[in-house]
Amino acid sequence: MSHILAIDQGTTSSRAILFDAQMKIVATAQEEFEQHYPASGWVEHDPSDLWSTTAGTCRAVIERAGLTAADITAIGITNQRETTVVWDKSTGQPIHNAIVWQDRRTSDTCAALREAGHEPMVTDRTGLLLDPYFSGTKLKWILDHVEGARARAEAGELLFGTVDSFLIWKLTGGAVHATDATNAARTLLYDIRKGRWSRTMCDLLEIPIQMLPEVRDCAADYGVTRADLFGREIPISGVAGDQQAATVGQACFAPGMMKSTYGTGCFALLNTGDAPVVSHNRLLTTIAYQLDGKPTYALEGSIFIAGAVVQWLRDGLKIIRDAKETQPLAEAADPQQDVILVPAFTGLGAPYWNADCRGAIYGLSRNSGPAEFARAALESVGFQTLDLLEAMRADWADATSGQTAEGVLRVDGGMSASDWAMQFLSDIIGAPVDRPEVLETTALGAAWLAGMQAGLYPDMDGFAKEWALERRFAPAMDDTTRNAKTARWKSAVQATMSV
Repeated sequence: MSHILAIDQGTTSSRAILFDAQMKIVATAQEEFEQHYPASGWVEHDPSDLWSTTAGTCRAVIERAGLTAADITAIGITNQRETTVVWDKSTGQPIHNAIVWQDRRTSDTCAALREAGHEPMVTDRTGLLLDPYFSGTKLKWILDHVEGARARAEAGELLFGTVDSFLIWKLTGGAVHATDATNAARTLLYDIRKGRWSRTMCDLLEIPIQMLPEVRDCAADYGVTRADLFGREIPISGVAGDQQAATVGQACFAPGMMKSTYGTGCFALLNTGDAPVVSHNRLLTTIAYQLDGKPTYALEGSIFIAGAVVQWLRDGLKIIRDAKETQPLAEAADPQQDVILVPAFTGLGAPYWNADCRGAIYGLSRNSGPAEFARAALESVGFQTLDLLEAMRADWADATSGQTAEGVLRVDGGMSASDWAMQFLSDIIGAPVDRPEVLETTALGAAWLAGMQAGLYPDMDGFAKEWALERRFAPAMDDTTRNAKTARWKSAVQATMSV
């Protein structure tokens, strides 16, 4: 037994990645699943798709590597966060589609709670804001809108979980109903200071507390898989939400270290150590990871649309057939045009938190075409990251009496493979951008948590020494150009929010 199986259950696909004893990737399997959009701003997944693609890719990757379950030491799980599942405690059958983190159906609920003056209390306990992004109001919606759900939940017949909890339940045959601290911290129901479910938040959102899973460390015993799934029981010993797993995979273990992951969305985290830092710039205070019962906290900024803007170029505008086409298009764009795209397709995340505004494009001319759209799309990700980092640096300076966060930004995720996008990111934030040799940092983080817990992988210090740089992008844009571009971006965002 010298391999770790990492499950990476994402927003658009499920993946299984096998790592060997040296934490090198042996094989990968991936399967996409259908997205459901029952109304404007609503996004759902069929939970059976999440489960079937997860189980299927796990079997496929073991077979692809020429291994058997006997070669697997342990399983680590990382998952799309906030996505909400409710299922029958006896049968394991979900009572409604999973409501995805992108879903905005509870905007009115959040607005009403804000207007009633609850947000300061919510932020104090959970580190979060009252936004449809988080699980709590999604769970409330299911209980309010599925016939009989609330009564059944109060009777102890229904269970709630984020995707990790649902997968653990299915993998263990219903033996374990648990989550880790990082996923719990994204529910709007968890007191990140006391390290337990908040009865105050459950009462506010009318959530029966008995529905909630047990909260464990990121590296812990989460039971074993059913023997019939893969041929033998396999321990599950590591769990973390996708952005926290990427933080671990990037070895951002020292306070002041920052990472940014570019997937469907973009998520930047700044390690703040053993104390939660209160944001004055509408960032989130969250748990980066929890080991041996001790949480390490982070400031987080969330961008809803990053890689998804490239998908929009492909599927919406149909001006590209493959994401790889964006880089040569961007390079060919007319330098005299300054097209700005604000990709607020599902509202704006941090630091604006405007759920109601929608995307806009500025600066179009008769000569604007696919090249200019591609450049604007890639640049929008850099601009949004700049907004996050400016807010993070200000909060960190406030919390540390003027201490500056580490200047280097570590990046990962699909879009980080684009040299053009990463160079623009470095230029616009005015700081070095480090891309690691292993871009699968989310899966690597989950694998390390499981492998370290199982005794196969090194401790935190040993793991940090293994982190290897593939390329550093250094800023090459002059201050005048950077300031002009930044000012134009900020004006575009303000105009978008004012419509």
